[in-house]
Amino acid sequence: MLPPPDLCSILRIPFLILLLSLPAKASSFNLTLPNQHPYPEAVAHEVQRKVNASLSRRELLSTTVHDQAQCLTGNPIDDCWKCDPNWANNRQRLADCAIGFGQAAMGGKGGQIYMVTDSSDHDAANPTPGTLRHAVIQDEPLWIIFAANMQIKLKHELIVNSFKTIDGRGANVEITGGGCITLQYVSNIIIHNIHIYDCVPSGNTNIRSSPTHVGWRGKSDGDGISIFSSRNLWIDHCALSHCTDGLIDAIMGSTAITISNSFFTHHNEVMLLGHDDKYLPDSGMQVTIAFNHFGLGLVQRMPRCRRGYIHVVNNDFTEWKMYAIGGSANPTINSQGNRYIAPPDPDAKEVTKRVETDEKDWSDWNWRTDGDMMVNGAFFVPSGEGLSAQYARASSVEPKSSGLIDQLTLNSGVLGGPRDNSVSISYGGGSTTGDSANGHGGSGSAPGGDGDFFGMIFGSGAPPPPPPPTASALVFLALLIILISCMITNQGALL
Repeated sequence: MLPPPDLCSILRIPFLILLLSLPAKASSFNLTLPNQHPYPEAVAHEVQRKVNASLSRRELLSTTVHDQAQCLTGNPIDDCWKCDPNWANNRQRLADCAIGFGQAAMGGKGGQIYMVTDSSDHDAANPTPGTLRHAVIQDEPLWIIFAANMQIKLKHELIVNSFKTIDGRGANVEITGGGCITLQYVSNIIIHNIHIYDCVPSGNTNIRSSPTHVGWRGKSDGDGISIFSSRNLWIDHCALSHCTDGLIDAIMGSTAITISNSFFTHHNEVMLLGHDDKYLPDSGMQVTIAFNHFGLGLVQRMPRCRRGYIHVVNNDFTEWKMYAIGGSANPTINSQGNRYIAPPDPDAKEVTKRVETDEKDWSDWNWRTDGDMMVNGAFFVPSGEGLSAQYARASSVEPKSSGLIDQLTLNSGVLGGPRDNSVSISYGGGSTTGDSANGHGGSGSAPGGDGDFFGMIFGSGAPPPPPPPTASALVFLALLIILISCMITNQGALL
């Protein structure tokens, strides 16, 4: 007579059935971020609706109210606040003017005004009151402004706490030096009207991240703005150039981001969105890139995307040396109403680049061009479902002609100050020989590179807990635990 089967033997069959029923590709798991918008096409639709409404309002007022029409550009962000001659008396109105995926960024709305009066940065661990570093580490919401024109030369990364607005309107504010700006595990940040350039690696030192916490930081990459596991962010009317690594890098599950009205020049690897092809949480990354000028001396990555949904709308691409928009690991790219001006190089006319991926693998990626203007032989290679149901909501409002790009990007960059550093510096961001499918941005906080990797979580900026596991996931985990115990008991004889 055969011995009765033990528990391990009984569980082998349902375990194998469950294992075989799992999706063949990990990317088909429903991996979403807690702050991911469930209908990204609706957000794209709303951006176009606001642009169309602003342009229509400008056309109407140009025939009725001449003075107001003078200030209107049709850019919905600028038209929201810039026409008020007394805007400086109500600075926080700016927080209501964002569009796209980062439109919920509150910044320091509702908080006190903090005026930066001291441009120094002597001690990153013990910042002086009145400095920008002292302002950005506070726990409470703050709307940070500047008493005068100033150049802030950072010694190390400027680590920003949650619920802060850095508002450079009314002054010419330059940030340069070590770091530069780091947004790590934070939310609700607005960075407006700041000139960021010549950012270089620094670190291996203690840096204060809040009034009660100082942590050891490894060496940073030298990004202009480094975004790491953060959400609800809005970068508007900034000018960025000449940094060692990226001008803006967003990685490690960051989402709900808008980058608008900014001026990018003199750089190799401009903007990275996504940590690594294998980092599945970046599937929830959602970024709006609107009304920006990509200009002189740029090479590639405007942006370079991994996973996620990227809406590129009404930007002016006037120069690239390799490509404008690139990606890997199946990102969705919705390009609407942009102007792409190709370089003279006959081998660099293509706007798009699927980075180190065979056509058979990227042919079903959803990359779409809608209403874009192609100049000087530029061409965009679309793929995927095109005008199928995925884009039906986004395309139900036709984008305004890209011929209006001059008008929409008229004031891109810092307002009332220089948009570009005229100093001639070799391109940052490494070799210009090509992009890498597996390279990723670091931000000085990669495992092994920073002794305080998980310690620098700032108060209200701590990432939200992950969603609870599904019932099938719990069953799978329970079976797996029991079977591992069996393997140990039976010296690995499981199957």
